[in-house]
Amino acid sequence: MGEPAPRVLLQVARDVLSELDVEEVLRRVLNSAQTLTEARYAALGVLDDKGYKLVRLLTVGMSEEEKQRVGPLPTGHGVLGELIRNPEPLRLANVGTHPHAYGFPSGHPPMRSFLGVPIFIGGEAYGNLYLTEKEGAAEFTEADEEAVVLLAEFAGMAIDHARRYASSEASRRALERNIAALDATVTIARTLAAQTDLNTILDLVAKRGRALVSARALVIELRQGNRLVVAAAAGEIPEGLIGATVDAESSVAGAALRSMRLERLETSVNRARYAEFGLGRHGLTADAGLVVPLALRGRTYGVLVAVDRQSDGPEFSIEDEELLEAFAASAATAVATAQLFDAARRRDRLAASEAERARWARELHDETLQGLAALRLSLAAMEGAEPAAAQELIQRAIADVEAETEKLRGLITDLRPVVLDELGVAAGIEALADQVESSGLEVKTKIDLSFEKGRMEDRLDGELETAIYRIVQEALTNTKKHAWASCAVVEIVEDDGRNELRISIQDDGHGFHPEADSEGFGLHGLRERVELLDGSIEISSSPGNGTEIRAIMPTRRGSTAYGSERAAS
Repeated sequence: MGEPAPRVLLQVARDVLSELDVEEVLRRVLNSAQTLTEARYAALGVLDDKGYKLVRLLTVGMSEEEKQRVGPLPTGHGVLGELIRNPEPLRLANVGTHPHAYGFPSGHPPMRSFLGVPIFIGGEAYGNLYLTEKEGAAEFTEADEEAVVLLAEFAGMAIDHARRYASSEASRRALERNIAALDATVTIARTLAAQTDLNTILDLVAKRGRALVSARALVIELRQGNRLVVAAAAGEIPEGLIGATVDAESSVAGAALRSMRLERLETSVNRARYAEFGLGRHGLTADAGLVVPLALRGRTYGVLVAVDRQSDGPEFSIEDEELLEAFAASAATAVATAQLFDAARRRDRLAASEAERARWARELHDETLQGLAALRLSLAAMEGAEPAAAQELIQRAIADVEAETEKLRGLITDLRPVVLDELGVAAGIEALADQVESSGLEVKTKIDLSFEKGRMEDRLDGELETAIYRIVQEALTNTKKHAWASCAVVEIVEDDGRNELRISIQDDGHGFHPEADSEGFGLHGLRERVELLDGSIEISSSPGNGTEIRAIMPTRRGSTAYGSERAAS
């Protein structure tokens, strides 16, 4: 080819330097060296970290059949090793005549002319270019050597640039993964601060976890006694998976919980466990996957199961493992907190129910039983009485029975009025107001609810309806018994735009100091009911100025069966 034109060499340099992938740089350098020198065979050897031997040898010119006949690639003996020991350009007319010539293995194609040039990066030897058998000439020329030396300089810069870029790209990707993990963790923390509903938190964890590692599906299995139950999932999942149970003893999830370590589905043992005892038996197939325990302070709550990476998959990388493990730690905190809150809420409900039962028991004891005892005495007095006196006693007994019947009817209504279940809150409150007015307290009502007014097709959630009734009932009972009031005003208004319900009960009684309240079931019960429904309550009162109770609760519809409290009672 003769002396290469500067323009040709410049184009080669541009091609090499424009590439950012190290492997592609090596391939272009090798092909360019072969083209520039018209060598039949070319090789690029990469040195180990200490620069003692070749760890890679890229070649062009030899067929696959020839490579197989040659056998294992050389590591740096003979003339190839001469450039490692003495990294200077080496040009030979006959490689076999060099003092350190090692000879060729059986089946190796004949090679005579030789040109070797070292590649440096930052003053350190990176590897060598080896060129043999110049086409149409007995040996390589000085111009060939100069061209390859210059190419080697360009190669050193290009390889260094590509490695730096790869390192920065790896750092950038690692940073992006860390930011994604941090964002997911912060999102969970924020949701946890504002939300204690376990299902809402699980749904968020499933969606965030799936996006974090680009999984086809992510499933959350939670412990329930000696089994695992699918509590939430995101992505491509089979119908009916939510609520399915998994064997905690024989499944991969069980193994992860016992060891408190991540498990991969790619191993043959785990693949079989997954198919027979895990999610595979419920229709969620997986070519690869990660099973990560949800653990906090030595206690396990369940597992995250991510299957089939969608990009660069289906297997998940080591980085995916680290991300999902870090994410699982935050998710475990969220799940544990929500479960604790849920347990506390159930305990509060039981305590409130027991307090109500105790109150009704006192009412029955103090009024109904005492009335029945008096009736028994009246009936006993009839024995031996004159007919006229007996008739009078009978009339009095009948009046007592009617009075006690009314009292029982009132207590039954207090426990759970039928009208509340059958006709709704408005009718229930109106009936309550009529009952209270019969005791001498005037009650004015203003009720504007969307279902009753025809603005919504569905009634309010049964638990919310019960709470509204009980709040008004408790407030009016306290007013009647303790406030010495003549009038009470009840307002219940549903704000469709803000999706909230506002309750106000105001009386003209003597008032009291709210901070001095004994927090028996009275105000404590009101606060508890409102807070359990994620609402807020404010009680305003002072001696001589009456009392006003204001509560605001978010609107909910139709998730709780009506009459549940009656059944529980």
